[in-house]
Amino acid sequence: MSSLPSTVDVAIIGAGAAGLGAAHALKDSGLSSIVLEARDRVGGRAHTIPASPDVVFDLGCGWLHSADQNSFVAIAGQLNFEINKDLPPWRERAYGKAFPQAERDEFVLALDEFYDRIEQAARGGKDSPASCYLVSGNRWNPMIDAISTYVNGCELDQLSILDFDAYEDTNFNWRLRRGYGALVAAYGAQVPVALNCEVRLIDHSGQRVRIETSRGTLEADSVIVTVPTNLIADEAIRFSPALPDKVDAARGLPLGLADKVMLALDEPDALPKEGNLRGATMRTEMGTYHIRPFGQPCIEGFFGGRFAQALEDDGDGAIAAHSIDEIVSFIGNDIRRKLKPLKESRWSHDPYARGSYSHALPGHAGKRAVLAAPVDGRLFFAGEATSPHFFSTAHGARDSGERAAKEVLAISPRK
Repeated sequence: MSSLPSTVDVAIIGAGAAGLGAAHALKDSGLSSIVLEARDRVGGRAHTIPASPDVVFDLGCGWLHSADQNSFVAIAGQLNFEINKDLPPWRERAYGKAFPQAERDEFVLALDEFYDRIEQAARGGKDSPASCYLVSGNRWNPMIDAISTYVNGCELDQLSILDFDAYEDTNFNWRLRRGYGALVAAYGAQVPVALNCEVRLIDHSGQRVRIETSRGTLEADSVIVTVPTNLIADEAIRFSPALPDKVDAARGLPLGLADKVMLALDEPDALPKEGNLRGATMRTEMGTYHIRPFGQPCIEGFFGGRFAQALEDDGDGAIAAHSIDEIVSFIGNDIRRKLKPLKESRWSHDPYARGSYSHALPGHAGKRAVLAAPVDGRLFFAGEATSPHFFSTAHGARDSGERAAKEVLAISPRK
């Protein structure tokens, strides 16, 4: 862990993918920089843990989305992380009788038609909640809403169609056997980071910027702020003078919630590798399950939106308990004795995240650009929420950090 200098050319707040991207872009610039991270680890919302001796678990991001344009793909190659390019289990490879193929086909058609209506409406340039484009009375509406909670971290009534339409998905989704969080941590090992260093105040009233942290005070010529929007919206980090436009932008780009649970699976060979388990349940409050990812002896569950929040609020272990009950309802009671809770994420209860990834509230799609704009040529902003087209992703965050570093370099005299 780096010691805290009293002065630095560039201070970077947050050692998630955005902060690390900024630090890498400044490495050979001649400017001194340090990343200030409140946690005792790097990676932010990318975090890989051993859930058990034989199960690797990405508590946060797990998929290299838009992999053909994802900057972490090249980084994985440089750091010798093996990439798995198998198709994800989302649409195909249904397991069991809980969601028969004929019904699945009908649902996928309804979902695709819904996306087409949103795309058509967004071309008109007028924003509205995505829920307006559900067909009244369609039996699949609750499940279409459930998909939104996984993809966007929120239900459709909270989702801006203009923002959703701006997201670029190339439909290439790859994985890392060792974990996405492990890759981001390895990437972060190459730059100076001060851990357990919680930033409380960024005072930009003087000639230099003064940063008050839990480990002392330092001064910088430039600051790159990469913390999640909920921390800016809640004013967990204060600015002096205040930045009401930034706080307002952050409040229009709240973090939705997507949580995961990992269950150990006894007698795993009875179930297929890389299977998908989901019921044709006519409710939004449901999980979706990935059976034996990478062939591991486990089932990974995924929950989003208000339901994930309710489960989190029920306390540690509630997500796992619900998952086991739901899987039993799909497969039968014999499976109950074979499942054991390992680990679960609770991102809204993480004080340095307070959620999973950003979405724009209806009417607030333009706030990403507002949040990204520099202030006084000294304060710069990055993070997935500032990415115009790859928001909610680790590579969108990393690229935004690189963009902010280039903005610093454009106005900074080289040393």
